[in-house]
Amino acid sequence: MSDYQPPLEFVSVWVRDPRICKEDFWHAYMDYEICIHTNSLAFNRKSSCVRRRFSEFVWLRQKLQENTLLLVNMPPLPPRNPFFSLNNAQQINTRMKGLQTFLQTVVEIPLLLSDSCLHLFLQSQLSVELMEACVEGRGGASVTMAIQNSAPSTQRFPEEDLKED
Repeated sequence: MSDYQPPLEFVSVWVRDPRICKEDFWHAYMDYEICIHTNSLAFNRKSSCVRRRFSEFVWLRQKLQENTLLLVNMPPLPPRNPFFSLNNAQQINTRMKGLQTFLQTVVEIPLLLSDSCLHLFLQSQLSVELMEACVEGRGGASVTMAIQNSAPSTQRFPEEDLKED
């Protein structure tokens, strides 16, 4: 009998680096960098970074809920704040922590790890519309191809975070 034990699977998720994006003179929004590092067989790319805005998290949560047919009690997103300020560091940090908690909880639910929307959200720069088209087979590429063809962004994984895993 062997003492060999396969390494435990892990998925580490970071939400960080909030950035204000201006659409025009009057309109701006905040997006966040989402980085994952994993050894999970569920993921084609073992590390990646993408940028997403709050409305895309709302879309993801709705899609995951629809796709699981209410079999999973979906974790909450941080509440929408009508008075959210792009200049209020405390509000931004609170939202960022809430988004990270949401994603960390999601990747710990085995049923959700097979969802194509989750993989496209975490590992491609596709817009919501293009993610939906890809999942529905209208995108001209498979989910795997869309992820592999996604331009890798600069990956900054804190060394101390990786050592913990």
